[in-house]
Amino acid sequence: MDLRHTADEIAFRDELRAFFRREIPAEIRRKVSEGRALARQDYVTSQKILHAAGLATPNWPVAWGGKDWSPVQRYIYVEELQAAAVPQPLGFNVNMVGPVIATFGSEAQKARFLPATASLDIWWAQGFSEPGAGSDLASLKTSARREGDAFVVNGQKTWTTLGQYADWIFCLVRTDPAAKKQQGISFLLIDMATPGITVRPIITIDGGHEVNEVFFDEVRVPAENLVGELNNGWDYAKFLLSNERIGIARIGMTKERLARVKRLAQETPAGEGTVWDDPDFRRRLAWSEIELKALEITQMRVVAAQRTKAADRPDPSSSILKIKGSEIQQQATQLLMEVAGPYALPRPDRDEEGLNLPSVGPDWADAAAPLFFNYRKVSIYGGSNEIQRNIIAKAFLGL
Repeated sequence: MDLRHTADEIAFRDELRAFFRREIPAEIRRKVSEGRALARQDYVTSQKILHAAGLATPNWPVAWGGKDWSPVQRYIYVEELQAAAVPQPLGFNVNMVGPVIATFGSEAQKARFLPATASLDIWWAQGFSEPGAGSDLASLKTSARREGDAFVVNGQKTWTTLGQYADWIFCLVRTDPAAKKQQGISFLLIDMATPGITVRPIITIDGGHEVNEVFFDEVRVPAENLVGELNNGWDYAKFLLSNERIGIARIGMTKERLARVKRLAQETPAGEGTVWDDPDFRRRLAWSEIELKALEITQMRVVAAQRTKAADRPDPSSSILKIKGSEIQQQATQLLMEVAGPYALPRPDRDEEGLNLPSVGPDWADAAAPLFFNYRKVSIYGGSNEIQRNIIAKAFLGL
């Protein structure tokens, strides 16, 4: 199997590479490269630039702004986006609710939501996980009872990423408590400004506000906001989760991060030389690069296979990409923190006003520890690595 790109694919790659570095503001890309938190406006600015160029929603139907790209072109797009440290178009919009509405929504829902979803004029949050219903999502208890022309929603969602920015939330809700748990669930679109919704922050181990709890207390949702058929939400959720895994290995991002680790290690003093002079550090960095190259070849084999078969369900090979991708991402953040050393500690001159202490350490270093701790999550989200190993055991080993 020839995994090399064709001349046309190389030209396509070079065009994207130049666009991302030319059009996306350097300050936004610097934040992404250093692993710093992005402001809401950073996401909006970047996605609007991509949207104006037709590059925000390439995975959507062509009628709604998608691209008729080959699997290889889609792969190149994601890799170059990540390698250029461009914020990926908001996944809740582009990879989750947008494709669901485009595939299962009414014509009125498509016209109302898809253009604003693509341009990020509507910011969506994902209302799936609940206390007691994470990996076993079908055990969710948030309820929606029908009253006239509305559903009345009660319950709680948790780990709602960037929910503090959201204009709308798409939710799985239980509409038939008597049915088997997967068969009594519906898919609702809910305006976050509706009375009865409370968003409460969850502060994570890195000190950041990335995730939230969302509470629903007698929240009235117009019945027209039901996507597809009543009690068929579990099928739409499975469709959505298959799209969530797009680019989850983050090969382009990890390439950029390991290259940055190598450069910083050569610049950072340690003893009488630099961090780069430590042979054990170089050995571990080289091993991460070797694993990343093997993962890249594996992903390219998966992409090449898509040329000859239509994927009507998630490829179990994506579980391998998820496991190894998350492990290498975590390795990269650990190596970066080792380069930063004691300078990875929080700096009061950056975090507290009124202090006139001299700056200690390089500007990039204080983001290393928060990034390391935050990336403990990547082996959990998108389907925990334990669950992915079960999928591999069943799909490939027949266990």
